[in-house]
Amino acid sequence: MLHRVLVHRSDPAAGLAHSPLQSATPIQAEPRWPVALAILALVMLLGILPDRVRFVSQWIVYFAGLIVLIPIAAVAATKSSFWLRVERAVMLAAFVLAAAATVINLLNLVTVMIERPKDVSGVQLLSSSIGVWVTNVIMFSLLYWQIDRDGPEARLNPHKTKPDWLFPQETAPSATVPVDWRPTFVDYLYLGFSTATAFSTTDAMPLTPRAKLLMMLEASFSLTTIAVVASRAINILGS
Repeated sequence: MLHRVLVHRSDPAAGLAHSPLQSATPIQAEPRWPVALAILALVMLLGILPDRVRFVSQWIVYFAGLIVLIPIAAVAATKSSFWLRVERAVMLAAFVLAAAATVINLLNLVTVMIERPKDVSGVQLLSSSIGVWVTNVIMFSLLYWQIDRDGPEARLNPHKTKPDWLFPQETAPSATVPVDWRPTFVDYLYLGFSTATAFSTTDAMPLTPRAKLLMMLEASFSLTTIAVVASRAINILGS
């Protein structure tokens, strides 16, 4: 009996069997429409902002948005573990690319402001800063939503992992919180928004080193965008 228990505990696949990403049957899935709506809003905003300073063509933004939306729609339609894995991989890859693009865009804007200040108008800087800031909020919100407690489906299904963030609902009196409350995308969207505006945690408390580092990175992007680019744009428009 003891031998069988030890074998079971040493089996690396034993823990994965309970993970939604490894399940072969449909599972309980979080609604995807808020995620899809946020991505669509971001793509539309980047498309309509006037005279935005950009280093890639606009059609690349539309194509990237479509690539991200395909697995999201597939998960909503099928709730299969295969599409959950594809969605997670695409989301993480999209974050890396979007973060790199944000850094390049900010460096480009600051370079233009310093070396060729007459080549860029206040409207261009303001539009560009809005695009960078909103992209920053959405991409970090999606990342937080994907990584906390192994993702949205792991939070809804019987799969216990250590949280990266502690939300106030989890410490509030049970009478004030819905039964079996779990954080959803809207909670992570608010987390991303508050981090980008207050440059610190205002709602959920980061519990792990990666959560703290990611929030520091998001706040740094936001601070650079607001303090350097947007403030310069407002100064030019007011002069």
